[in-house]
Amino acid sequence: MQLAFHYTNHMVADAASYSPSAAKPAQVMESWAMLGLPMQVVEPIPVTEAQLCLAHDPEMVRAVLSGEKANGFSNRSLKVAASLPYTSGAMLSAARYALENGCGAIAPCSGFHHAGYVFVGGFCTFNGLMVTARVLLNEGKVKRIGILDFDQHWGDGTADIIKRLGLGSQVTHYSPCREYGRPQRAEAFVADIPRLLEAFADCDLVLYQAGADPHIEDPLGGWLTTNQLFNRDKQVFEAFRKMGIPVAWNLAGGYQRDASGGIRPVLDIHDNTLKAFAGVWGVIAQPDQLNEAV
Repeated sequence: MQLAFHYTNHMVADAASYSPSAAKPAQVMESWAMLGLPMQVVEPIPVTEAQLCLAHDPEMVRAVLSGEKANGFSNRSLKVAASLPYTSGAMLSAARYALENGCGAIAPCSGFHHAGYVFVGGFCTFNGLMVTARVLLNEGKVKRIGILDFDQHWGDGTADIIKRLGLGSQVTHYSPCREYGRPQRAEAFVADIPRLLEAFADCDLVLYQAGADPHIEDPLGGWLTTNQLFNRDKQVFEAFRKMGIPVAWNLAGGYQRDASGGIRPVLDIHDNTLKAFAGVWGVIAQPDQLNEAV
């Protein structure tokens, strides 16, 4: 099995923001290349304006894309606007690929779950999770789709779109931050993951947000240690493989910085998520690819 990464440089933008998410995809791909795992890079097709409007108010979509309305980074950057169809496109592309291979695929993108039907915020502009869900539901590719949101924060935008469009019978949505979300509940959360995932047993596909910001040292987190985050991801991938449910996963949040101001601590967490995914599917590093990366 070769790992499929749905990525294009068009996803990357300088958002001039506290959040590194708009520029993070390129840095993550560079970090993953150093792991020596067999990588297949699939260039995603950007979603159309009509597809964005399946999950969002058409007037909001038009205004954001034209720079008339601020994006989730609280600016009107046209470069950020141009990247947004590609970030949602990466999520949709990974989801399609996961359905085809029956295993999973990776979309190295962020900035979805705080975007609601008529609002942006929290470094999120368009909700690529719900865009993907609506496209696949409308096409009949899935009857029920899951959104497992293990970011630090509640996906208020996702919940808003599900409620606004009456999709509760077709979309299973869960985030642990309200039920657990603090260090005292960390061990209970890790132990409860198999039970929590039972809610997704009737899904044809799961979109998984493998957030790095629940890390206990994250400035906008946090309550899980590095080992607990790895265990979290490993359990998720193992459970869905056992259920026979393909998973398309993304990066979600992460805000730690190192001494030089870089995001190496966040990249390390994303590296571990990839290692967990690869390990569950028996994908191992290739010495020749590792040498080339170094």
